[in-house]
Amino acid sequence: MVQGIAPSAAVPRGMLIADAWAQLGDAVAPLSNPSGRPLARTVKLLLDPLVLRPTLNARFAGGVIDVEHVDELRAAILDAGPVLAATATWFQLVKKARRRAGITEGHPQDLYFQRCFELAHRYGDPKSMSGAAGVAAGAVAEVHAERGSVTVNRLRAFVTDPERTAELAGLVRSAWEARPDGGAAAPAHAELREFLDTCPTAPDERLWRRLVDERVGTAEGAGLDRPGVARRCGLSSRERPAPPEIGDRASKRRLPRPFDRSIMERLFAAFTSAFHRESMGDIPALVVGEIHRSAAPWQLAEEPSRITMALGREASTGIDYFGGRVAASAAESRLQARWGRESYVAHVLRLPDPEASGIPENLRDDILIMPLSYMRRLWARLHGRELRREATEADGVWDLLDGVLRSVILDQRDRLRRTLEREGGGT
Repeated sequence: MVQGIAPSAAVPRGMLIADAWAQLGDAVAPLSNPSGRPLARTVKLLLDPLVLRPTLNARFAGGVIDVEHVDELRAAILDAGPVLAATATWFQLVKKARRRAGITEGHPQDLYFQRCFELAHRYGDPKSMSGAAGVAAGAVAEVHAERGSVTVNRLRAFVTDPERTAELAGLVRSAWEARPDGGAAAPAHAELREFLDTCPTAPDERLWRRLVDERVGTAEGAGLDRPGVARRCGLSSRERPAPPEIGDRASKRRLPRPFDRSIMERLFAAFTSAFHRESMGDIPALVVGEIHRSAAPWQLAEEPSRITMALGREASTGIDYFGGRVAASAAESRLQARWGRESYVAHVLRLPDPEASGIPENLRDDILIMPLSYMRRLWARLHGRELRREATEADGVWDLLDGVLRSVILDQRDRLRRTLEREGGGT
């Protein structure tokens, strides 16, 4: 038991991790800060995704750990001690190889932590092998070669490699089989609406932190596996979400709804921007990370992303200008007002027979059932931020919620204009 913690109490997660980490000693010093605690990137890139795996092990995910799971979490870190020690040594070798190669771009921890963990699993402690410096130099060259050509073709080649397809499909099965039962979590509508009241002008940081610590986003996503729920959120066309295929092709013009996409399709959009590629990891890590993300609540990896999806669901319910709904929060009122000012919305609703208007069915549905379009775009925005390792904080939530609506409006406006021009009409 952690020193100073009563046996009946829950233990703060950070304190427990620091306590277990201290027992690993100097062997993990390259992965530690000056006070001997694990670096923030050590937790984010190594301990969470590769050792504790809170997406699959919900008992390790909260801001506090229940007393019955304390020893189990500590044991997970201590059992990984030899691999983490080898990872630390590989990281030192890789940094030396980076300096010799004259490479200065990118943060070494972001670029090499997970690759060093892979080397530790493959080769063990580099001090016990000959040629370790050459392996480190090769790893650096490979990382930067991949970053220079993180393309759709390389992604397709990776996921269709006959030596990998069965392994990747097995990862999908095991990730989905290990998903915790969502149960019937109590709704947190009051807390979400309270934050939505403050976020447009003065976001409540303490309330945001409480939502994160209490994993409200995870709880709000628990019901998405029930029949019809994900479909009513616009995230799936299926009655229930199902494990994704790995896939071998993708097209921006024919992307399914988010939860129905293959792993290839989920990553495809992010690979089409050179700017975005520069801020992402290498292809193997992206594919494996996406497989685990697909099995997580809201099919997103980070709790702030899940909370933002829950907030978006609450706020977008009121984007119903012509339905007369009274907004339940300041954020909902602002989104409702922005949508209501759009003349093209009134134009579509005035049409005597929308089905005979010549407007494509998918655009007509997007306009008439706006919250579904909104939720799909919000998911895509948050998914992209996770791939680029961009944190979502309280003071950025309103920009996300409002920006998604602006983006959908611009897209719909352009699509409608093109349709009407083809038909010889105008707005």
